[in-house]
Amino acid sequence: MTTVTEAPAPPGGATKGRVVGAPVDRVDGREKTTGAARYSAEYPYPDLVHAVLVPATITRGRITRIDTTRASAVPGVLAVLTHLNAPRLKPVRRPTPFDLSGAVAGTPVDYLNTDEVHWDGQPVAVVVAESLETARHAARLVRVGYEEAPAAVDFTAELDHAEPDKGNPVQPGRTAKGDAPAALAAAAVSVDLSFRTPPYNHNALEPHSTTAVWDGDRLTVHEGTQNIGWLRRHLANRFGVPADGVRVVSTYVGGAFGGRFRVWAGTILAVLAARAVGRPVRLMLSREEVYRTVGGRTPSVQRVALGARPDGRLTAIVHTAVTRTGRSGGDNEPVTGVSRHQYACDNILAEQKRVRLDVLPNATMRAPGESIGTFALESAVDELAVRLDLDPIEVRLRNEPDVGPVDGKKFSHRRVREAYALGAERFGWAERDPRPGSMRDGRWLVGTGVATAYHPALMMGAQVTVRLSAGGSVLVRCGFHEFGNGAATAQTQIAAQALGVPVEAVTVEYGSSDQPTGPMGGGSMQTASVAADLLAACEKVRRSVLGLAGRSPDSPLRGCAPGDVEARDGGLFRVGRPGEGETYAEILGRAGRGEVEAAVGTGSRLAGVAGQARSFGRALRGLRSFGRAATGAQFCEVRVDSDTGEVRVSRWTGVFDIGTVVNPKLAGSQLRGGIVMGLGMALGEETLVDPRTGRIMNPSLAEYHIPVHADVPRIDVHVLDDPDPTMPLGVVGAGEVGITGVAAAIANAVRHATGRRLTELPITLDRLL
Repeated sequence: MTTVTEAPAPPGGATKGRVVGAPVDRVDGREKTTGAARYSAEYPYPDLVHAVLVPATITRGRITRIDTTRASAVPGVLAVLTHLNAPRLKPVRRPTPFDLSGAVAGTPVDYLNTDEVHWDGQPVAVVVAESLETARHAARLVRVGYEEAPAAVDFTAELDHAEPDKGNPVQPGRTAKGDAPAALAAAAVSVDLSFRTPPYNHNALEPHSTTAVWDGDRLTVHEGTQNIGWLRRHLANRFGVPADGVRVVSTYVGGAFGGRFRVWAGTILAVLAARAVGRPVRLMLSREEVYRTVGGRTPSVQRVALGARPDGRLTAIVHTAVTRTGRSGGDNEPVTGVSRHQYACDNILAEQKRVRLDVLPNATMRAPGESIGTFALESAVDELAVRLDLDPIEVRLRNEPDVGPVDGKKFSHRRVREAYALGAERFGWAERDPRPGSMRDGRWLVGTGVATAYHPALMMGAQVTVRLSAGGSVLVRCGFHEFGNGAATAQTQIAAQALGVPVEAVTVEYGSSDQPTGPMGGGSMQTASVAADLLAACEKVRRSVLGLAGRSPDSPLRGCAPGDVEARDGGLFRVGRPGEGETYAEILGRAGRGEVEAAVGTGSRLAGVAGQARSFGRALRGLRSFGRAATGAQFCEVRVDSDTGEVRVSRWTGVFDIGTVVNPKLAGSQLRGGIVMGLGMALGEETLVDPRTGRIMNPSLAEYHIPVHADVPRIDVHVLDDPDPTMPLGVVGAGEVGITGVAAAIANAVRHATGRRLTELPITLDRLL
């Protein structure tokens, strides 16, 4: 077990012994804290101009007239682009196994190449001017006339029109095992609850922004993205240029959480505007424009019905959900997927439907599906425990599966029991009075709650090069993504340990299409995905160096096989014989070599678009073989004001099984961040949509309520640090599991404090009073 505190780094930053597992400081920490880090809206270019979007003010229809006269007359305005004069774009390509770039389009809508309006806020014009202030002023002067068409925007009103969700190869839309409805009807004890979650919007610290520069048919884009490779090819396809002529730079990204996985209007229109005016263009979205043009999480209506025997053993699980997509696109939210994995049961029905509305297409958001799915499932399990008069932890452990509940696959790694045992001890669970409303502190009603955390583990392919110099320095190149998750630091540690060099000897180049293509930064898969191929490249380097040593009759490594040596202390040494070996400098110097380089996934038929097929092949093979997941146990204490209904979270303990912990400081940051995001989801966050127009009514942090410091208690986070034997270095993933189960744990604690079961988020004063 590891307590992931903010421990200091080892003196000097690294090295002797195991580097993986050390709390090494972030390699990009100094740049970020001193302001030296350059984000996508901070790259200087001569003759740079600024672009601002003009949004549609109707829900659905056509543009009948557009008057740009006053806007164009403003001094400093270079162009006002509309569907009447904008350059033509190529249509979004249908994704194929060898070109998945079309899948990253937020919507197939042809911005400024159509007079159709598909949602309130869709960009209908772009103003380009010498200054940002001028562009904003001129954008307000554009006048647009519309012919409105009937539209459906009210999620609740359209529930009866929901259609079956087909799902995808990873998450089917419907799963049935046994006869869950019949088992539910025959159950000795049952609960049947309906849950609602609202839409949520992304609020990354850095709003979306793009700097686009054309040089003939060559394009450079500075863009915060979670998907460099697919963005590059998508832009090449849309603008009709070769992919190798598009350069994407995304070194520093101010938060992502799924909102930067897809390509949204701001990116496309910045590039289009730069081509139209022949100058570098910067387009920075305001916070409101992010809400109107970047998809967020879908709302949901869920039903969870559980049947059980008197001893708490589940006999039936029914989990159904209805979610929303835009009529012009949107991601499926696999809400019911968690019920296929969480508990042992002979009869399981998990089924999803969706409605299509005339709204901005929804997108992925931290732990898509599991975030809101665990709220419903774990709340229902807690209510079942109340009906059975059993401890909520005991009910969960009695139904802990030995194999996948639906597919029967072996778990590669599952330590839920251990997480609950440690969490209960550290939280002091045994001290609670289980009777609802029985614990008070003055006017505050005190309650405690638990929930299981769950997020599947996936892995994709990467392209990596590793170069070892005679001086002992190491250069790793891979175009992966660093959006605050500590990816660059983690891969630095992995390379340092694999080659036995100090952390400070390793340089990792990342965040650009100039480097070999990395995996997408999402699904909690990036660390393991890059590590797999980084370790393979490091092994190639070690073998090459050993081969050079073996050619010298004077080398103490002559005759050694790869398994006979280990990398440490800046060289290769015989296993179990510490004094017999050589440094890299000695081996390469004697061989007359300045460096050794190795690559994985590059310079072959697997490079480029074929690498995408390889990447997904790896992911699907892993799914077929094992049930892999990060899991955990969430414990919280809440205080509810008996007069006002105010809810305060006063204590939190989370224990997680995320496999090997590469860096406890980074892991702690990720897990705490997920928990804080879950606090917001449970107690404050809610996108308010006008049911008449589909317009978002609270597109700002003044009215969309996220947690502030005063809302967040001290969060104790612990990890079991138990490697998954089927994953590279045993790494599973920490980015998303932290948010799962949080809302349920809070709702369960509120139930314990007040005796009231709240099934709709957020849990606000009006719903408690």
